[in-house]
Amino acid sequence: MMADLPVYVLERDFDAPRDLVWRTWTEAELLVRWYGPNVETVIHKLDVRPGGQWLNEMKMGDRSNYQRMDYIEVDAPERLVGLMANTDAGWNIAADPMMPDWPRVLLTDVSFAETAGKTKMRLVWSPHEASEKEIVCFAAAMDGLGKGWGMGMEMLEQLLAEMQN
Repeated sequence: MMADLPVYVLERDFDAPRDLVWRTWTEAELLVRWYGPNVETVIHKLDVRPGGQWLNEMKMGDRSNYQRMDYIEVDAPERLVGLMANTDAGWNIAADPMMPDWPRVLLTDVSFAETAGKTKMRLVWSPHEASEKEIVCFAAAMDGLGKGWGMGMEMLEQLLAEMQN
């Protein structure tokens, strides 16, 4: 990995035990409730183990956006590491139709640390084996990434509150 790769880091503290936060990332019926705000999220497959895959479709009206996560490391309930890619409808890695220069694959590293019943989640996203164009595109988009992730995190916070009631 080149040292000058842009890296997006999202940190969020949740008022919930780590086991619950972990479940919201690893159980399909919970994941669909917060991942992909303002779209219909359809999880075609969720096999959370090294070598397993998460196949995800985000429906916006009559259009769909497809993503796949290939899990590299799964250390429950502490860490999920995988390669997240945009795909075509057949789950083959493809360019993002709305942002053709967006990195085809992002190394995604999510860690969960518990302190006194609360959980700090840290998501680190960086272009994986990316072209110069993809790296430039990702760097330029970094400021806006917090918006989509931020909405998802609000939904995740509400879900965790519900799970504890």
